[in-house]
Amino acid sequence: MLTALAIRNVVLIEHLALNFAAGLTVLTGETGAGKSILLDALGLALGARSEAGLVRAGASQATVTAEFDLPADHPALALLAEQGLQGDSHLILRRQVGSDGRSRAFVNDQSISVALLRQVGDLLVEIEGQFEAHGLMDVATHRGHLDRFAALQPRAEKTRACFATWRKARDAHAEAIALMEKVKAEGDYLRHAVSELDLAAPKPGEEAELAAERARLSHREQVIEAMNGALAEAVGERGAERTLASALRRLQRVADKLGAEGEAVIAAFDRAAIELTEGIATLGRMINAMHADPGRLEKIEERLYLLRDLARKHRVTPDTLAELHEKLRTQLAAGDIQESALAELAAAETKAREEYVAAADSLSKARGRAIKFLEGAINRELPPLKLERARFVVNFAKLDEPRWGEYGWDDVSFAVSTNPGAEPGPIENVASGGELARFMLALTVVLARGQAAETLIFDELDSGIGGATAAAVGERLKRLSEHLQLLVITHSPQVAALADHHWKVNKVTFRNNAITDVAVLERRDRREEIARMLSGATITDEARAAADRLLAQAT
Repeated sequence: MLTALAIRNVVLIEHLALNFAAGLTVLTGETGAGKSILLDALGLALGARSEAGLVRAGASQATVTAEFDLPADHPALALLAEQGLQGDSHLILRRQVGSDGRSRAFVNDQSISVALLRQVGDLLVEIEGQFEAHGLMDVATHRGHLDRFAALQPRAEKTRACFATWRKARDAHAEAIALMEKVKAEGDYLRHAVSELDLAAPKPGEEAELAAERARLSHREQVIEAMNGALAEAVGERGAERTLASALRRLQRVADKLGAEGEAVIAAFDRAAIELTEGIATLGRMINAMHADPGRLEKIEERLYLLRDLARKHRVTPDTLAELHEKLRTQLAAGDIQESALAELAAAETKAREEYVAAADSLSKARGRAIKFLEGAINRELPPLKLERARFVVNFAKLDEPRWGEYGWDDVSFAVSTNPGAEPGPIENVASGGELARFMLALTVVLARGQAAETLIFDELDSGIGGATAAAVGERLKRLSEHLQLLVITHSPQVAALADHHWKVNKVTFRNNAITDVAVLERRDRREEIARMLSGATITDEARAAADRLLAQAT
């Protein structure tokens, strides 16, 4: 619900702060007083297009701030959360427009795009008027309105879930077919490449190991001489092994006299003897290996050449050859098992499609049954609104399969004919300005429950009507205001008399400067304003008496 609107420097409005309440609020005033400026200002806060002409002459910037109190599950809060923005039940929309026409948008003082502000605004307020209509005028919303009217949201959600499952199964099947076709097209290449890599059997990190071994073997004689010398120093008659063993025996003879510190020394010597023995054994094996395979260096060179040649051929590094080998083997194996896998995926897609078709068919039949009730409810609203010759219909058709969607296969659109025998067409193309607003009222009265926007604005929907028709319009607005917050710009005294809150828009001139202001009218002032609406510029006693009767009937 809209709770407050602050406007600064918008056209004729210098500064205005308005507080709103639930129920029916009417705005009245002379033609040209600036009632439409209030709508333009609110539109800015809701994301409408901005222009420099909206900024008050002499001001550098116009600012409009709209505040809303929302339930925790309101779709606008969910939309903000999807965008990573913080929102709570008290939502503040703000728009700034510079004298150059550029604008900035904010939600709870968080900067956002104007496009996102417009999306949020569409979920908060719906404006219906002679020259502008949102929501119900958008054909894309008609199917959702029908579902809400007939309480079909559970079936629609089931259909949506089935469509998501079908789409996932369909995509998996299509991807498998594409992979199989790719494998078939590249089959010869894959078999040759895998065979070649099978023979090479590359291992991760193998190139680095071979390069290090080649570096050792390229200095074979020098390395063997050094290793033999080291071995002689370690195991000779006066080598380290015997010397360490002799030292250890001497210490062990007096171990009981050395104390704890001496035991630590013996332990260290013991560990050194073990490490030395293992080192000598490893050194011996290395020497034997060098003597045992004199052609090892040549083999390493050949292996390195093979790995690097394969890497260049496949445009990878030698270290990733093993990874490539596994990838190509997987692709080749996929081709071998694809036929059976394809059959399973095709079966899964068929089953998912059948479940979607069943859900969509059930939903479509329920919609078909609901249409006559919706048409009947709206057509019953038309005669009291002086639209007795009009007829409302719902166009309902099944879409071709490529156009099936998450909420079924039905194409739903609202249409009207305003003259007997005329073919129904889109409301905005068939109805005149005054008729359009009254059509919107009839639709809104019937479809009010369940819509996201809790605030509705009607701009002069009573244009060109009076008497009983105006009273019928007012009665429907009053009924609608029991469920939604309504703001109505009106020239009808019958409508104004039914309001819960009555505001008068005035234009005053001060020092050759025109300013639009809004006054909240109490009972006495309401009587005078309704009398003015009845009689014109000169308010008569008869007009005041008629105003009293209208106000009395409203209570």
